[in-house]
Amino acid sequence: MQLHDFAYDIPPDRVAQAPLAERSASRLLVLSGRTGEHADRLIGDLLELLMPDDLLVFNDTRVVAARLMGSRPSGGRVELLLERALEGNEALLQVKRSKTLRDGLDITTAGGSVRLLERSGDLWRVELPAPALEFFEKFGDVPLPPYIKRRPDTNDRARYQSIFAREKGAVAAPTASLHFDRPLIAALEKRGVELAFVTLHVGAGTFQPVRAANLDEVVLHAECLEVSARTCEAVKRTRTAGGRVVAVGTTVVRALESAALAGSGEDPEQPLAPYKGETRLFIHPGFKFRVTDALITNFHVSESTLLMLVCAFAGRERTLAAYAHAIKAEYRFFSYGDAMFVTPQAGVGR
Repeated sequence: MQLHDFAYDIPPDRVAQAPLAERSASRLLVLSGRTGEHADRLIGDLLELLMPDDLLVFNDTRVVAARLMGSRPSGGRVELLLERALEGNEALLQVKRSKTLRDGLDITTAGGSVRLLERSGDLWRVELPAPALEFFEKFGDVPLPPYIKRRPDTNDRARYQSIFAREKGAVAAPTASLHFDRPLIAALEKRGVELAFVTLHVGAGTFQPVRAANLDEVVLHAECLEVSARTCEAVKRTRTAGGRVVAVGTTVVRALESAALAGSGEDPEQPLAPYKGETRLFIHPGFKFRVTDALITNFHVSESTLLMLVCAFAGRERTLAAYAHAIKAEYRFFSYGDAMFVTPQAGVGR
């Protein structure tokens, strides 16, 4: 398939620029991958859509204040975006600039000098004045996506995190989880829905457009993830009880499916084993889902790998038709926007 197969047009006013006053006040578009039918609901309707013995899996990564402005010795402005903390005071960064950069260049920031050590693909390995997470948390800004056309404010420090955010390391929020507040979680647990967690630190590559027209040529940045033994046991209990594994966000899908691919064996009731490492998993149409039974996700940017993942799950034509409906029905799109509850098309899962 080609990149343009996942293109759609969206009016600029459909892109949410700020969160709603209440996390759980968002709309929810329900899409059946089997029939293509969709329905307009609300996030609170998850109390009807989710059944006792279903398992909600969240990504507990915590977003770092990962964007920092600096200047070259010549005075030119440079934007630094943390990709990953390395050992000591080193890190991998995206570095946006107007002129060519070179090894050994020092960039002046509010927190001190950042030295460029060497290129690593389209990233830079750098030396910071302090360990990366400490340095960016003190001097950086919330890394709002480029389609949010405003400066981050104090509200973003709380609202661009889920209520479960605890493992520092992401530069973008797992946005599907932003819709969940404590009262909704309490009501879901009372209904008999279980919770589990994975960690996948979303990298700066999530903001970059796909550059290859042919999907076979797409290579994603490596991202760190961990799927614990506790979560694996929760999945097993869910399967045994006849419940569904419901991924809250595409990052959770990639974490679960990466762990499954890393290889646990053939037991259908235990489709994955604990895993800690990296993933470059690119999920697009034709992928066979081993763990994920349903998906809660925000709307994604045209021609993005995240949209391709949803299309792999529910079918490209059905997904894009649902997007067209959402645009016409004035849903709010992207990170601070509304959500979807998606069940799979026939033949892609168990």
